[in-house]
Amino acid sequence: PLCPQYGLVFDAGSTHTSLYIYRWPAGKENGTGIVSQVEACRVDGPGISSYADNPAGAGASLKPCLDKAMEIVPAEQQQETPTYLGATAGMRLLREQNSSKAEQVLAEVAKAIGQYPVDFRGARILTGNEEGSFGWVTVNYLLETLLKWSFTGTWSHPPAEDVVGALDLGGASAQITFLPGTPISDSSTRAPLRLYGTNYSIYTHSYLCYGQQQALKMLLASLHQGNSSSPQISHPCYPRGYQENITVAELYDSPCVQAPSTASPTESLMVTGTGEPAACSAAIKELFNFSCGTNQSCGFNGVYQPPVRGDFFAFSGLYHSLHLLNLTGGQPLSVVHSTVRQLCNSSWQKVQEKFPTTSSRQLRDACAASSYTLTLLLRGYSFDHSSWPHIHFVQQVADADVGWTLGYMLNLTNMIPSEAPQRVVGLQRSNWIAATVLLTVMLLLTFSLLTAMCCQKDSSAYERL
Repeated sequence: PLCPQYGLVFDAGSTHTSLYIYRWPAGKENGTGIVSQVEACRVDGPGISSYADNPAGAGASLKPCLDKAMEIVPAEQQQETPTYLGATAGMRLLREQNSSKAEQVLAEVAKAIGQYPVDFRGARILTGNEEGSFGWVTVNYLLETLLKWSFTGTWSHPPAEDVVGALDLGGASAQITFLPGTPISDSSTRAPLRLYGTNYSIYTHSYLCYGQQQALKMLLASLHQGNSSSPQISHPCYPRGYQENITVAELYDSPCVQAPSTASPTESLMVTGTGEPAACSAAIKELFNFSCGTNQSCGFNGVYQPPVRGDFFAFSGLYHSLHLLNLTGGQPLSVVHSTVRQLCNSSWQKVQEKFPTTSSRQLRDACAASSYTLTLLLRGYSFDHSSWPHIHFVQQVADADVGWTLGYMLNLTNMIPSEAPQRVVGLQRSNWIAATVLLTVMLLLTFSLLTAMCCQKDSSAYERL
């Protein structure tokens, strides 16, 4: 049997980088439902955009995961293993700040990967729409809603209603992608795809700066700007009794937030948690502009969005923010609201006692993150009590992590053809030849045996006569 093939994809996000190792049977590039995730390796340290002043450090950070991949991929196949690095919103923000630094970081990670015996095919920054589209391809590929091999021995296209939407929340951007029930009137949000002989016109949009980390930074900045003359910041989303000191420079270190002209970068600010659920929710809503133009359907900030339709799979930050509270099991919206409200009304001591193994930073942000998730989904994307049960919060589907990486690799390796496969190719051409020769030899031997038996019978009859 032929050895399976492998593929490597780095997800260089805003907060961290992960390497995904995929495997599929040889000769199945145009098959479906066959790619499996072998391993996921989380790179130590922050995202590569954090190495703007130390580009070489970005490349060096990838090496432990690359070493691990070389232990998994057989040595004789490493040079044929397609390897990619895709950077997302963190690098998009860095490119806005300083394009030359962004290019230096990409050059260093490419240099580091190029030192390994793999078929490296480049490091690049994905657009927001690409990130959303590839995430949509990933989840529908894993769910086999694009094409399915039936027991009758034929390929079948599931109904278009079976495809699901994708909701992704990273550290610096948020993506919503789905197949709407109405024509898409804004071409900038339309992504035409042809997969397995079927055309899809999906809606996708990426909101830069509305990833969880950047949104919470915008929230803290807005609280500071509400009373910028005071070094004290009362934070209604932080637990009561929580305190920390930060500098103005630390708070305004992103293009998503703009420091007041009167603020000194070295000024120290005292942030104190007050644990007020209603005030927390109100402060988060101030980050959005929910008004739409006349006769226009929109998400938020005036961005066109058709009404949500069908089932959605929510992953990444959307999953993690609610998983901490055990709210990813299809609980009613009323239960989700009450659980989040109870958390946001807790003291710092009580939160630490309830989640003793969770990091302090995650506990500090738990109320803000879960409240932000609800605001984004319910007010930003216009889900409601009737559509909420159609959101499925997941980390994996079919033992593979859900995200854009699998869809990215499937696209660049042409593993999802534009035309539907006519039949299953189970064997390589050489194997078919060998099988045909073997069958021919068996038929000749059978014919010879039957001929010999017939001759023997004729001889016996003649002797009796």
